[in-house]
Amino acid sequence: MAQATQLGERRTSVDDIFDHLHQEILSLRLRPGDKISEADIAAQFGVSRQPVRDAFNRLATLDLLLIRPQRATEVKRFSSREIAKSRFVRAAVEREVLRRAAQYCDASGAAELDAALAAQDRAIEDNDVDRFGALDYEFHKVLCHIAEADFAFDVIMAEKSKVDRLCILSLSKGDRMPELVADHRDIAEAVKAHDPEGAVESGMRHLSRLDDTIEQISVTNANYFEREQVRGA
Repeated sequence: MAQATQLGERRTSVDDIFDHLHQEILSLRLRPGDKISEADIAAQFGVSRQPVRDAFNRLATLDLLLIRPQRATEVKRFSSREIAKSRFVRAAVEREVLRRAAQYCDASGAAELDAALAAQDRAIEDNDVDRFGALDYEFHKVLCHIAEADFAFDVIMAEKSKVDRLCILSLSKGDRMPELVADHRDIAEAVKAHDPEGAVESGMRHLSRLDDTIEQISVTNANYFEREQVRGA
């Protein structure tokens, strides 16, 4: 999901290039290990190389590009270590968000959750994977809002974006959307019932859905992963 510029900010060519490449990478039209050229992107957008370089740097900050001096820039491969770190951080934040959401949920919050789930159901009916991905973000944003912890969504979004490509691979290898919506529905029901531990249990089960996908992709698409040194080597 492309990151929107802040309200009131004027869009620039850097924003356009960043949004385009961000979506290309997350949708796997640009795959881990693919090489991209500043010159080619500059020609595509009709700009100098500086805004392309700035967009590349923003993507590198998100751990989506690997920029190496005097060598081709490439789409960052998955790092098992970084995936584990990202998921640890996200799980810790999500637990607190879910507990608070279950505590604070009122009729308005329940209506927001119901609307989010209905939108996900429509995405499944349309078999719209891209739309479903955006709605997945929105569901977690609603939970943060109910928890009166909107700031937590920035952390969740940052950590989630690091593994979103794996989520896309999961969806593209089989229709997992109904299973994920069922998880969301369990989370929502626990939150609406003011059941914090039930919400956390459902939330952690939801996050664990990616375990098998990571294991499978690390075997079937080993070239998508970095060759990481053994500790102490």
